[in-house]
Amino acid sequence: MASDSFHDFVKELFASLGPVQIKRMFGGAGGYADGVMFLLLADDAIYLKADDALKAELREVGCGPFVWEPQSGPRAGEKVDLGYWRLPDSAMDDPDEAAIWGRKALAVAKAAKKPKKSVKAKVRK
Repeated sequence: MASDSFHDFVKELFASLGPVQIKRMFGGAGGYADGVMFLLLADDAIYLKADDALKAELREVGCGPFVWEPQSGPRAGEKVDLGYWRLPDSAMDDPDEAAIWGRKALAVAKAAKKPKKSVKAKVRK
């Protein structure tokens, strides 16, 4: 599980995007901005929410996906790509570069967020 100091580091690294909240989950954490999760934090590494275009960019600079391997249940032993790719190492020490990647991941996360359907009251005739 990532430490609080790592969470503080991540918030500072992406501070130019506005307030970033970190919420713990399943032994790791998620990074949120503007109401959407755009970062996954696991084992003191930062992963960005990525669509096919961003995955291609990240692959070009030598990054790979976060792969979840369930230990039990019907998916035990399976390797599951959750759609998050590692932040380039060069961005870990460069808030300007991190912000560029972070903005791309935030745009992907916002585009992927499905609008909630409104519940209309049934009208009786």
